[in-house]
This record gives sequence, structure tokens and C-alpha cells, in this order.
Amino acid sequence: MSNKQLQASTDLFIRQFKWPRTVAVASVIAMCIFCIGVSWPDRTVPLPPGPRPAHKSSGSLPQGFSGLTHLLHWPLTPGDGGDLLASTSPQTSTYHLRSPAQTSYALGGYLEAILIARDHQGRPKAHGGDLFRAQLLGPDLKAGVPGDVTDLENGTYLLTLPLLWAGQAQVQVRLIHSSEAVRVLRGIWRDQWATVDFTGYFRGPTGYEETVTCNVNPLLIGEEEGTCHYRDEDSGELWFCARPPTLPCDSLVGHSSGRYWNVTTPHEEALLARNVTNKTLPQGIPPIWVAQENNRSLALKPVDLHAMYHTGPLMAVDTARAIVLHWRAHGWPLRSLRTPVAALHSVVRELGGLAGGPYTVVVLSLGAHFTTFPPSIFVQRLAGVRAAVAALLAREPRTLVVIKLANTGYKSVYGSDWFTLQVNRLLRAAFADLRVAFVDAWEMTSSLALPDSIHPGRCVVRNEVDFLLSHVCPT
Repeated sequence: MSNKQLQASTDLFIRQFKWPRTVAVASVIAMCIFCIGVSWPDRTVPLPPGPRPAHKSSGSLPQGFSGLTHLLHWPLTPGDGGDLLASTSPQTSTYHLRSPAQTSYALGGYLEAILIARDHQGRPKAHGGDLFRAQLLGPDLKAGVPGDVTDLENGTYLLTLPLLWAGQAQVQVRLIHSSEAVRVLRGIWRDQWATVDFTGYFRGPTGYEETVTCNVNPLLIGEEEGTCHYRDEDSGELWFCARPPTLPCDSLVGHSSGRYWNVTTPHEEALLARNVTNKTLPQGIPPIWVAQENNRSLALKPVDLHAMYHTGPLMAVDTARAIVLHWRAHGWPLRSLRTPVAALHSVVRELGGLAGGPYTVVVLSLGAHFTTFPPSIFVQRLAGVRAAVAALLAREPRTLVVIKLANTGYKSVYGSDWFTLQVNRLLRAAFADLRVAFVDAWEMTSSLALPDSIHPGRCVVRNEVDFLLSHVCPT
């Protein structure tokens, strides 16, 4: 979440929040947002440097979390992927209704369709592994809902779409990545310790500065010796920087994004090219009509599709409603413009400093910045955060903890939606047995006929805030 989104969320929260009259004006609700998904603006992204040697990633996971890896199952793609024409094509793949078309469909039911994946020569695929996304759109209401896509692992997919409003509805299907492209992404996630660098800024007593490369592993900075080691006292998380030429390790004052590495061959880049990534399939099902019965209605009023942002602070206060909102970015690894190291607190430290209580809401936005690392890095971070959340709820069970899932938007080897999907699977599993709420931003950004963006527009932010408030003030 960017500062612009934070301000938009804050504005919506303050305008819509209705505190019970029984609460004294002097009482305070602390809303702590630890935002893992702070993505640097596109204009600051440097061009990739030359090829980087691969480093095998660690397969070790924290005790008790190794069982989560089964959630990352994805059908394997046979062959060597050398024939581009044999990869799945958005132009030739088709879908149709599973049953004969009806004059109208019942509100609250489901629409089922069969999708047949085909290659660029129109030949049906014999295996699964493609990443398709299905939506049911209501143009009159400006409504939308994501469908479930079940991979039958034989080249066909079952689409299941809920019918949640009366009136016209239209199915839309997109190929996000072919199975051949997913194989490339899976290989990068498995074999690369990381796909990005970071920069550390060291400053001496006279103001003289030196910059070096930093990362989650000393091997990634090209220095097996002469490395500065940093360990968070609360979470145990490790960080490494190359030792500056003259300044000591304890003079680290700043942090920022570094370089993106070249991790694909020209052939692999062709599989991930824009002309085959995130493309809409030809229309396979005519618009359908959903009939309303007995005045039953499941649809909400039309939503605003207008986007408006404001620059946001790290804290917002509404004295009239006794609301205080704090925002903090997570610690390393953080893709950002230059940021003071002193401002980078671990989520574990922030949670450990909270007393909690019935008027405290904690929102954790976890995931987006870990798509440039193997899943073991994210799972290790999750282990510490989960333990801190469990401790907070144990000492003050009335605290409301909300987990915001990562949303769609990334389409590259550094942050593909395929990576994000795996991160969300791990998030749900890690907190499944704790009393927390989830805001499914993935589903919200998969619903409407809007362009994918890692920083969604006001329409999506409003839905996120409304859903959050349904947990804060359920009555």
C-alpha cells in the first residue's frame, strides 16, 4: 500500500467509521497497519544489469512450517519448452457452458463452464498448469465476482461462477500465464536466492557516505568475507551488507532498492511476453440473464469507478471520533526509495509493543515484497509474525487482528501474480488456527473489469475499507 492509498483508506475510514455512543470521547482505538506491499514507483525502477549467476535457494523451513510447502503444488509441465508454438495461446483457447444454455438462471446459483487450453497452432493441450482467471461481470450494476478455476490437469479447466445479482451477466476469461511461463517462474523461485539487490547507505561523523550492496544472504552481495551482519533482536531476522571501504558496520543509516537481476533467457522472456501474458480469451459464452425470485437480492448498489488519491502521513487522528491510526512499513527486505534504517521496524517488534484490547485493531498487509525471494524466506518471516500475533491474542483476546491478502497486479518474473497466489496460500494456512479476520484483496482485484494494478484504484480501496469496517463494527 502506497502513501496515496493509505490516505485514501484513512479518509474513507474516518468518514465512514461510526463509534458506539457508549464509548467516551477520550477513548482511543489504535489501528496499526504494517504494510508489506509497499512497491516502489515504476519511474524509479532501474534497468536490469547483466546476467547474474544463480544461487541455489535454501529448502529449509522453520520447525512446524515445513508442512506448508504442500500448498505450493502446481501441475508440472512436460517437455523442455523449446517450441514457443506449443505453449498455451490466449487466441486459440476456448470455453463454453458445461450444460445447455438456459433462458434465465436463478439468483444465488452457479454458472459452470469448461475451458479447453490450446497451443498457438490450435491443438488442445494434454496437461494443465496454466494460470487462468475467470470473472462474471455485471455491466449495468458495474458489479463483478471472481470465478473458481479448477485445473483438471489434462488441458481442460472447470470454471465455477456464483450468480450474485439479478440482471445481465457476462463471463470473461483471461490467460495470465501459460503453463510454460509458469515453469519459468517456478524455476526462478526454486533456484534463485533472490532476483533483486538492495542498497545500504553508511555515514561517517563528518557526513561522508559510502554505499554498498545488501541482501538476505551474504552470498548474494558477492562477499563471503568482510560482510556486515544485522540481526533483529525481537524477530531474529537476519540482514547482510557488504562491508563499506572505510566506515564501520554500525554506521548504516539508510536503505533503498537496488538492481533487478537478469534471470531469464531470451526464450524464457518470449514465454512471458506481453502478447501472451494477461490476455483476454475470445468471448465463448453469450451474456446470460439472472432472474430474481421472491424479491430476493444479493447485489450491492453500483460502485464508484473513479480513482482519487492523496498523499498520506504515518499517523492520522480524528479527535471527534477518538480514532488514532498508525502506519509502519515492515523491515528488510523492502523495495523502496531511500528510507532511514531507524524507521524500519520488524512486524514482530511492533506487535510486541502493543497492549491490545477491545479498541485496538491491527491490520497486517503481508506478501508483495517477498515475490522476489524463494518461499522459504517468506515462510521464515511468517513464523515470527504468527508467533507475535498469537502472543498478542493470548495476552489480550479482545484485540482485532486483520490479515490483508496480497492483490493482483504484478506480471513479471520479479512479481508475477503466480508468485502472489502462492504467497496468499501460505498466508491463509499460517493464520488458519488463530482468531483473525481476512480481507481478500486478491478476490477484490480479480472481480471488476478494471486493469490490474499493484496499487488499486479508489473503487477497490473502498471495498477493502468497507469490508474491514464490517469486522470493526459488525452491528
